[in-house]
Amino acid sequence: MTPPSTTSFDVIVVGGSYAGMSAALQLARARRRVLVIDNGAPRNLPAELAHGFLGQDGQSPARISAQARAELLAYPSVSWHEDQATQATASDAGFRIDCASGQCFRADRLVLAFGVRDELPDIDGVAERWGRSVFHCPYCHGYELDGGRIGVVACSREGADQQALLLTDWGQVTLFRHADEDGPDSAMAERLAERGVAVERGRVRRISDTATVELADGRRVVMDALFIAPAARLSSPLAEQLGCEREDGGCITTDAAKQTTVDGVFACGDAARMAGSIALAVGEGALAGVAAHRSLLGLLER
Repeated sequence: MTPPSTTSFDVIVVGGSYAGMSAALQLARARRRVLVIDNGAPRNLPAELAHGFLGQDGQSPARISAQARAELLAYPSVSWHEDQATQATASDAGFRIDCASGQCFRADRLVLAFGVRDELPDIDGVAERWGRSVFHCPYCHGYELDGGRIGVVACSREGADQQALLLTDWGQVTLFRHADEDGPDSAMAERLAERGVAVERGRVRRISDTATVELADGRRVVMDALFIAPAARLSSPLAEQLGCEREDGGCITTDAAKQTTVDGVFACGDAARMAGSIALAVGEGALAGVAAHRSLLGLLER
């Protein structure tokens, strides 16, 4: 894509997925000069269909993104730059973003919407099925399983029990302990039993076919889909470079207006919530865009 004709903007949005485009749209409608810097690697790239987003339920993520981008770029004050933002610097004059291509841009405000990167467990067969028959969000993918056989693979000692309980509203759940060999406390074990959750304590060796779990002892347990709760990490070092505080879970700390702890810097989407929902990302992006605009006019308080 042709580089922007200017290097100075009112707001730079780093990340051109749902939250970033939603933030940019609010700013564009306020007739502000906006640059979106995007590396073309959205978190849900492997997913074939997206669900739970009103008006777009069952559409492909690529189609939703393409439509949103076309609508956004119809505003003449918006520029789009395909690149990797590598360095963020703050000064009295505003902010500077340096990119992998060597180009740099400046703005009065920043919106960080670069998302997170899922760190999948080191189990053979998981990566190639991620977003197709191995998922993390039941609200996005659970309904289509039609009450079928759902496996939950414990990637760590935290969260798998709650995930298994949650998924019982979508099907027949089997919890594969894998990395959580100690198991739950007695109270949680009772709750799992009450909800009909089966428990397999052997380690998972690999995933085959659609979602068949092959255990270390040689057994094969056929599932219709698997759910995991992988660790997620911010996909960019920009927040750390700027000195933005982060929550215990790793996401960027923001207030009710999506302001970070650094004046003039806003954050939205998975980087600020780690919810993994298009609907939430779009809503948070809109809030961040409006707040960034109000801050330009001196109308936003902490």
